Amino acid sequence: MGDDGRHHHEFRARRVDGTNPDGLEDAAAQSRLTHDRMSAEESRLFPDICKGDIKRHKAFLIIRNNILRMWFDEPRVQLVLEKVMEKLTQVEPQYATEERVLAGKIFLYLERYGYINFGVFKRITIPIGSKKEQPRVIIIGAGIAGIIAARQLQYFGFDTIVLEGRSRVGGRIATFRKNGFIADLGAMVVTGLGGNPVSVLQTQTNLDLVPVKHKCPMYECSQNVVPKAKDEVVEREFNRLLEACSYLAQTLDEDINGKKQPYSLGDVLEQLIRAQEKAVREKYLQHLREITKMKESLRTILTSMCEIRNKCVTLHKEYSDVLQVPDNGNVLEEFVIRDVAKNLVITTEDYTRLETQAEQLKEQIRVAEDNPPPRLYLSVADRRILDWHIANLEFANAAPLNCLSLKYWDQDDEYEFTGCHLTIRNGYSILPLALCENQNIKLKRSVKKITYNKTGVEVIVTNTEDPKNEIPETYRAAAVLVTVPLGVLKENIIQFDPPLLEEKQSAIDRLGFGNLNKVVLCFDKVFWDSNHTLFAHVNASTSSRGELFLFWCFTKPPVLIALVAGDAANVVECATDDVIIGRTLVVLRNIFGSAAVPSPKESLVTRWKSDPFARGSYSYVAVGASGDDYDILSRPVEYPGDRIPRLYFAGEHTNRNYPATVHGALLSGLREARRIADAFLGSIYEVSAP
Repeated sequence: MGDDGRHHHEFRARRVDGTNPDGLEDAAAQSRLTHDRMSAEESRLFPDICKGDIKRHKAFLIIRNNILRMWFDEPRVQLVLEKVMEKLTQVEPQYATEERVLAGKIFLYLERYGYINFGVFKRITIPIGSKKEQPRVIIIGAGIAGIIAARQLQYFGFDTIVLEGRSRVGGRIATFRKNGFIADLGAMVVTGLGGNPVSVLQTQTNLDLVPVKHKCPMYECSQNVVPKAKDEVVEREFNRLLEACSYLAQTLDEDINGKKQPYSLGDVLEQLIRAQEKAVREKYLQHLREITKMKESLRTILTSMCEIRNKCVTLHKEYSDVLQVPDNGNVLEEFVIRDVAKNLVITTEDYTRLETQAEQLKEQIRVAEDNPPPRLYLSVADRRILDWHIANLEFANAAPLNCLSLKYWDQDDEYEFTGCHLTIRNGYSILPLALCENQNIKLKRSVKKITYNKTGVEVIVTNTEDPKNEIPETYRAAAVLVTVPLGVLKENIIQFDPPLLEEKQSAIDRLGFGNLNKVVLCFDKVFWDSNHTLFAHVNASTSSRGELFLFWCFTKPPVLIALVAGDAANVVECATDDVIIGRTLVVLRNIFGSAAVPSPKESLVTRWKSDPFARGSYSYVAVGASGDDYDILSRPVEYPGDRIPRLYFAGEHTNRNYPATVHGALLSGLREARRIADAFLGSIYEVSAP
């Protein structure tokens, strides 16, 4: 799909500009790899290639990139080694002949690591071994991480069973569908296709992606639109404040009396705003002091001019009197005349000089009074716009800024994908539903306890299919993969036996799990500007800045989704639907007029924090946490004395580079499927160093 939103059935790795590339370089980039350099993991797996001669290094990269391109050419059909060798013989005959063994190893590596043959595709081969020989793995949670892991493990030859507490699959991917209306209640945005594995799944499942238009009108509490120039000025100042926070993050988080003192982004941001306000006030007061000083100097000059003027009058009179004395050749009288004349000239020059100084000072005072510095750092209107941008950042992180780590809140920024952001016209739930095909999934199974030891794992669940008669059930397997959200782990709903190590439990406690809620309103007609996919609402106070601050617009059918972020997201959890929907309609009618906004045909309010199977929306780096905590959460757990791990973890909260995203959860599921396969089947793609 290009940036115009039209759907294309053929697939290629997408560029930012929307064109479909065909090169090896693009295939590597779409796989989050560098086309001309081995990754750190590849160097570890293939040390003889990494440390060998340049010829073999080049061969590795050419073969790897060609295999990736073959997969992207048709991701709806399994890519098999026979086809790879056939294609290599056509495009790179030298490597197909001389490096046949290496090509096989690279193929197995790419397949095991989930670079190829993942998602929804037609199987050509069948897993090796009988049903009895297949190791069994229990996956807890039918979100995107759990489903993709189960699907991949099944492809690798494992017997899998997915236990899901809800009555549906998808986890935090949930789509409202009623009377023809569609709205995503959880995950909604694809944050760029360049390098995103969702790009492959889009082709496999026919997700209808629509680019998000950047133009976003901003409405005040009435029908008034914030001037674009005003918003741009405030946004630049907001970005300047964030840059200052980034600089301070490198200096503030230092040892204080031998202890680390972490700071929050919100606290430092507000301190910077207060410092700016103080600096602006001080500058304005200094301006007034300078004007006062100039006026005092002018008063002194005018006083001196008055005195000199009187002196000039006196000297002029003396000079006139002296000139009236008859000239009798007296030398003393001549000296007196010249002395008086000299004093008169000097005094007149002094007056002229002071008069010039006075005019200059008057002009300086006029210029200063006509061009005063701002009296306020931010006007009331400016602060409201700034609060909107802060609310937008709180939406991105699903948390108030005073909960975010100053130093690490944006630790994953460098891994952002390229390309525009997109929404799914036909609903995100299409993806997990497609991935669930032919999967062994047990719904309404609420996990209570996980026991693991050298022989395997035992999972005790409560079957809630009949709410009046909840039945305990026990499932046993060789290993278990836990993909429940971080919010559920924080609640200690699942008992682990033995308990999790302190390192992992501490990481669970340190990382934050935020909240973001939505108000969905479905109408029979469009009353907003259909040219926009977004419009903003500026709230009247800092405390309510995240309340209904952004509306997503969909026209076919007419649906508005209002976002509630920051502290306001938690307030929604306690209010009734009638109150929240009524408040939303008031906002819309203030913007578009009461007559233009009808009552909605359908409506819904999310409460993700109250959801017992989510306990929030997505993870963030809280004060005192760091990116290392994501890595700690991702590590498998071994029972003491066991040769292989039995307990594994996946989910967006275990992906350091891509947290809080669908693709992050997806990649974590592929990662753990590979780890489990490596543990139970062996790393057959590794080439031992000589």
